[in-house]
Amino acid sequence: MSKVKIIFIAIIVLVIAGVLWYALSPLFMNIVADDPLPTTGEPVSQTLPLDRPSEEAPREEEVLPASIVPTSAHPASGTVRVVTDAAGRYLRYENYKTINGPDLRVYLATDTSAKDFVDLGPLKATEGNVNYPIPTDTDLNKYRYALTWCEDFSVLFNSALLPVKK
Repeated sequence: MSKVKIIFIAIIVLVIAGVLWYALSPLFMNIVADDPLPTTGEPVSQTLPLDRPSEEAPREEEVLPASIVPTSAHPASGTVRVVTDAAGRYLRYENYKTINGPDLRVYLATDTSAKDFVDLGPLKATEGNVNYPIPTDTDLNKYRYALTWCEDFSVLFNSALLPVKK
């Protein structure tokens, strides 16, 4: 083989290796978080266990918790709910576990195809309890799906259908 062919093949191999590393390396990165539950600042009632007397009470949830639904290629588990405190509303993932991926985002969407969505920001963790602030003007009767979405490849990693308000 000529030198030019060898250099050309080497460049192609490096480009393919770089693309594969970008797409696959996040799968091996596990990020754990444990955000505290947003609270009202009011003392906890006496009905809580005695080992939690100094915590503050969470505000009433706007929607019931919803189970996370994985896709066939992206395993996931946990629940999602909306909680409110004095600072605003939050989409809260609890006991969350998923695999990582490139450029994962958290959306509130009208469907699982992310045709109409509100971007809540990058995925903060692949495991644990995580809060995502919800913009104040977001209509949760319209945006009822919580999605973990791969922006780079336009792929759904997992979703949860938030029930209508209580």
